[in-house]
Amino acid sequence: MGAWRRRLWPLLAAALLGAEAHAADVRGMTVSTPTWGWEWGTERMDGTLDTLRDLGVNWVSIHPYAAIGADGSVQWRDLSPESPPEWLARPIREAHARGMKVLVTPHLAYWGSPFSWRGAVAFPDPRVRARFFREYRAWVVALAQASAGADGFVVGSELDGTIGDEAGWREVIAGVRAVWAGPVTYAANWDAFERVPFWDALDVVGIQAYFPLVDGGGVPDDAQLQAGWERVAARLRAFHQRTGKHIVFTELGFDASEGAAARPWEGGAEPTEAGRALQARCLRVVLRGIDHEPGVIGAFLWKWFPGEVQRGDFRMSEPSVRRVIAEVWRP
Repeated sequence: MGAWRRRLWPLLAAALLGAEAHAADVRGMTVSTPTWGWEWGTERMDGTLDTLRDLGVNWVSIHPYAAIGADGSVQWRDLSPESPPEWLARPIREAHARGMKVLVTPHLAYWGSPFSWRGAVAFPDPRVRARFFREYRAWVVALAQASAGADGFVVGSELDGTIGDEAGWREVIAGVRAVWAGPVTYAANWDAFERVPFWDALDVVGIQAYFPLVDGGGVPDDAQLQAGWERVAARLRAFHQRTGKHIVFTELGFDASEGAAARPWEGGAEPTEAGRALQARCLRVVLRGIDHEPGVIGAFLWKWFPGEVQRGDFRMSEPSVRRVIAEVWRP
């Protein structure tokens, strides 16, 4: 049973290889929170799942946090496999009740550390790096045990400053495999996925898919966006053919700004009417493009808040974006 579940994502995608075009199997949404995640364990999450299901979403991702320190320390809340906290148990339980699946994506909280973002986390000192891998492995293994009812697990997200320690990551993956029977991936940043040396130990290639669709400024037209996606798709196609691995976008998003097509990873801009329109157009091009790439089995959009009580960057709940999601994903 365990081996069958570990092969789930590749097999689902492989069944589609004979078709010129296909509907993405993974139609996912990351449900984020403005705090450490307690909202996942409330009624707000239930209503959000109802809304997402009605839009055609069939997977949700949650991202439990641990804190990272400059000394390589990793700190997290206690997790009991026998009695998981409600912020972890409820989204799994309620998603399954609605016929949806759950991906658990551990995130390191770098706030208060010297690291500017997760991709900057790195430890040149071998002793500090050894401590990091030891404590990080303990955390993700505990999280995998506590979220055993979920359907997919990410061993790391955007920690591309550490991927040079292949042995360290293979130990992390082995630790998760020992307690987790489902599909496992790593979420590599869009500019680093080709450098990850341990994809063979994972079931599918995960990419934080903030690929630029255009160069420079200005608001591009649809033809420019389509040409940009074709360049990205060619790169993904070549990687899939070279490695035999299928790809899932562990994050895909565009902020409502006029620079979204050139710098999709950038948030914080004050939304404008033109920015919201561009956000929706970028998303439509990429989601439609995925349907023509058998090597890409789907995407998790970034992001949606439980109950939509928080206003912030990359919100997929904007009316124009909702319409795109429903247009492409709703059965």
